[in-house]
Amino acid sequence: MNSYFTIEEKYLRAVDKIGSGKSPKALQLLNEIVTNDPLYARAHYQLGKIYYYDLEDYQTAGYHFKTCMELEPTFPGTYFHYLNLVVYLNMQKLVKTVADKALATPGVDLADIHDLLGLSAEKNKRWHEALDCYSQALEEAVYKKEREKLEESLERVKAKMKKQKQEIVS
Repeated sequence: MNSYFTIEEKYLRAVDKIGSGKSPKALQLLNEIVTNDPLYARAHYQLGKIYYYDLEDYQTAGYHFKTCMELEPTFPGTYFHYLNLVVYLNMQKLVKTVADKALATPGVDLADIHDLLGLSAEKNKRWHEALDCYSQALEEAVYKKEREKLEESLERVKAKMKKQKQEIVS
């Protein structure tokens, strides 16, 4: 059995396990880290991702993402995943809070944040806001596939607006 002498070594081992698809072992290592050092923000980040994407334990995922964001607010990685979670859960007040912090953090992919804001607005039938957000995301997008996805989102919202207008007229 390997011994890890530092938290950093244990963290790197956990990240390696995640990359190898061995989430249970990574979960064990990361929980050991936060037990020994609850202020180790990146361990909270990785735990948030495991709880959100692998275990679908949204409350625990949210706790870890929020903890990471509070402990290391300049770490850009947390914002996309945390915002993705709160948009998925349709937690409108938290969507705005997380998005505002994300947009003010250097290194955050602005296209991703505006895309998620567009999705949130679309889910709540705020069509004009969704169009604005998707348009802002398109301005920030650099990759062809990303741009194509955003153009599809814009077209989808326009179609929904048109359908809603037709339903009102009928």
